[in-house]
Amino acid sequence: MKRNNLLQVNMEERPLSTVKVVEIEFKGGQKGAYHKHPCPVVGYIVEGTCLLQVEGEPAKVLKSGEAFFEPAETPILHFDNYSDSAPLQFIAYYLLHKEEELIELLPKVGK
Repeated sequence: MKRNNLLQVNMEERPLSTVKVVEIEFKGGQKGAYHKHPCPVVGYIVEGTCLLQVEGEPAKVLKSGEAFFEPAETPILHFDNYSDSAPLQFIAYYLLHKEEELIELLPKVGK
């Protein structure tokens, strides 16, 4: 058996009542909207590459096999397919506590 540690995140304590697991696919060049989540989100890049930038942090490119974390109530500046042609597929785990919505779209930066 082989184990690869992909991600360890220290979070603030919060109640957890539900974990929702979602598979998401982006077409080549598709960009995620400026958004935030009411809960922490952890995920895993299954296929492709992703440009991720959480507000207050540097942008990073994630490749297939890498994991990510999006803190609750923190704007996500970029969650974009880094390739103009290849698809991006990832799994997102929403760590919910009675929240009904998974995502809140935000007004564009600077507006």
